[in-house]
Amino acid sequence: MMNDNAVILVSGGMDSATAVYEAMERGYDPLFIHTSYGQRTETKEFECAQKLAEVVDAKDFLHVETEHLARIGASSLTDDEIEVEDADMESDEIPTSYVPFRNANLLSMATSYAEAQDASAIFIGAHSEDFSGYPDCRPAFFEAFQQVIDVGTKPETEISLEAPFVEWSKTDIAERGLELGVPYEHTWSCYREEEPACGTCDSCAFRLQAFERAGVEDPIPYAERPSYMPEV
Repeated sequence: MMNDNAVILVSGGMDSATAVYEAMERGYDPLFIHTSYGQRTETKEFECAQKLAEVVDAKDFLHVETEHLARIGASSLTDDEIEVEDADMESDEIPTSYVPFRNANLLSMATSYAEAQDASAIFIGAHSEDFSGYPDCRPAFFEAFQQVIDVGTKPETEISLEAPFVEWSKTDIAERGLELGVPYEHTWSCYREEEPACGTCDSCAFRLQAFERAGVEDPIPYAERPSYMPEV
């Protein structure tokens, strides 16, 4: 019989919140893992992850504080000397917000947690607009990490790495979340500010565009709410 526990990487953002509801829709009980690693908005993200855990009555909530990603640096999310860029939604360049090999670090912790809790799945909310800029969000990365899990855990351990939105757009995620009743008012995506959201960084731009395309107003506060719909 399938163990009905799933570890979910919950950042506090809309993608991971939707992944929580997707996992529950598939019959899993959610075990939250949230990491604070020195990112600019870590306090707000932690508050959002905690609130979501309360809303869904999560079976467990593991908060891991680690400073090594911030000490390694090379990302505008963790280094105050690197500016968070305004959105360039057409760029193919890896943005300054990329945290080197972050998902491998987070998934390693999630795998340890899942094996210790005898969970049968790990969920991550990465999606297609992520992997266009972040190499550790590509389908090939998750396929490779599944092999790492299989090889690096006990012989009797079976953990499935689930990235249910990896081929989806942000709009697809928003529409699925609205269908599932995700409380997006308790999520945060801005790279720059803890409140209000700036509205102009990459993360804000893709989020605002997704809600605009879905025909629903994003419920969180913004300093600016530009339209990111293409001009006709």
